[in-house]
Amino acid sequence: MLDYIRLDWDLPILPQLLNGFKSAAILFHPFIQMPYGWGKSKRENPYQHIYPGNEEMFKLGEPISWKEVMSKSNLKSYKELFRALQYLTGAPSDEYKKLASYFKSNRDFYYPEEDRTSLFILNGLVKILCSKGTNTLYFSEPIYGMNGSFEAQDKSPLEIGNLSSNDLIITDENMDFAFMSIYDSFTTLLLAKEINIENTIKSVNLEALTCDKETSLSCFL
Repeated sequence: MLDYIRLDWDLPILPQLLNGFKSAAILFHPFIQMPYGWGKSKRENPYQHIYPGNEEMFKLGEPISWKEVMSKSNLKSYKELFRALQYLTGAPSDEYKKLASYFKSNRDFYYPEEDRTSLFILNGLVKILCSKGTNTLYFSEPIYGMNGSFEAQDKSPLEIGNLSSNDLIITDENMDFAFMSIYDSFTTLLLAKEINIENTIKSVNLEALTCDKETSLSCFL
């Protein structure tokens, strides 16, 4: 069992890791494209703010990468896009204005899931955790003190996503890998005992920034 790891946002991530983890990567939660007209069919008035529920999102939505959004909104880096997302409910910035303009012209386009791991990357993460032959996964949720285990083949991404709407860490039984949601963020942190994590990430087609010795959770701010 691995308890949720509280990381200092302003300090490098790698020195803060315990339990023999040697590498980490910041995974970007995809944006969500819902079918044309979905939002209009759900709104009771034109000004109502709506967001897809888990089941609708997973069954009807299409994940859109950060790279594609950057190319369409004239944002030049992950840092610029992350800063734009941070201002969705705050004071406007130049980055936010570019992203907001793109959103306004795409009514059925939605920002990534925040606070918890995106449903769209859970299949890839589970494949990584099970890549060394294990099928039993362990989870820890610190807000309500919940923890337990499950067989990976028995749970869908929706069921795994519903384990917690708050902070959550999931690891394989040998703790070769783990992933944890990051509060107030559109990212998930992947941890590994192996030093070279890039090939593992590429094998399941996840969009990520591999952490070097200076990378912190605040590196995009």
